[in-house]
Amino acid sequence: MGAERRQRILAAAAVAVFAAGCKEKPAPPPPPPPEVYVTDVVQKDVPVYLELVGQTLGFQDVEVRARVEGILESMDFREGSFVRQGQVLYTIDRKPLQATVAAARADQATAEARLAKANNDVARYTPLAAKQAVSQQELDDAKARQDAARSEVEAAKAAVESASLDLGYTRINSPISGLVGTTLVKPGNLVGRGENTLLTTISQIDPILFRVGVTEADYLKVARRDPSRAGESPSARGIQLTLSDGTVYSQTGKIGVVDRAVDPTTGTLGLQIEFPNPEQILRPGQYGRARVLLENKAAALLVPQRAVQELQNLYSVAVVEGNKVAFRNVKVGPRVDSLWVIEDGLKPGDKVVVEGLQRITDGATVDAKPAPAGLLEGTAAQAAEAK
Repeated sequence: MGAERRQRILAAAAVAVFAAGCKEKPAPPPPPPPEVYVTDVVQKDVPVYLELVGQTLGFQDVEVRARVEGILESMDFREGSFVRQGQVLYTIDRKPLQATVAAARADQATAEARLAKANNDVARYTPLAAKQAVSQQELDDAKARQDAARSEVEAAKAAVESASLDLGYTRINSPISGLVGTTLVKPGNLVGRGENTLLTTISQIDPILFRVGVTEADYLKVARRDPSRAGESPSARGIQLTLSDGTVYSQTGKIGVVDRAVDPTTGTLGLQIEFPNPEQILRPGQYGRARVLLENKAAALLVPQRAVQELQNLYSVAVVEGNKVAFRNVKVGPRVDSLWVIEDGLKPGDKVVVEGLQRITDGATVDAKPAPAGLLEGTAAQAAEAK
């Protein structure tokens, strides 16, 4: 009886254990809502700028060439220095051309002697012909010799003038004041044989030009700033230049020359901006970014660029109302540093998601927290500056 009772007890225990295992487990607690960081839509008056990448070039870039043939005797400047207009840069051996000038003057003297004899013959034959002491033919021949001698004198004078000009070209002076480049020919070399040898280039760099290419749309924005200047080059002053090291150039510029036509290969219009360069900091060939003020946009709505999503040219932002997310399509305007102007789709006071967009869907419940300062680095300062 004892063994049978033990078996019944064991069987009952097994049934109890089995029954306990068959009970449903309690449901796990729901996951917490995703955490997102939000910031308020900012409403400010902001200046809208057009940024253009370009390169500097001299206001004038003048090539200095040898205009006569000869041996280069001297280079009378320091490469890369500032030279004045009229300053002697090079000297070419003068002796061969001095001899040419002397020969031309001798030919001129001979021609003038022939002319003097021809004048005397005409003066002598004219009264004799009137008395028929000499024939009219002799007088006519004397006059013809006089005309020929006069032409020879003019030709000889022209030869002297030409030789004197060539002699003057042996001293090569700076045509402008500016920054001279490196010399391409050293003293001792033959220059000017068969071509006007390029010696160096001088650039006028105060003011200096900054050349950019603007799209048709951007050009129209600049041109429409002042409708009263229809048919003239756009007028814009106070243009800032940011150099390659990120610093802003101390002088502001103005629009100078605008090309006649749009380049069909690039679809851009060439535009030159003039910048004063009294300290000669800017040199030809430097790259930078020019910033042109287009307009002052009043009461613009601004959000960080990272809050805007783009898909197939459609822009949207995630707005948190209470603890719910709603995605809204927006119309974007120009960018202002790391902010984006929103022209339609938001209102002041809206809170937009700037971090955690990849974890949320439309209508989702979220745990919204203010975005930390590090996440929006520079945004608050830029918004304040955009007043």
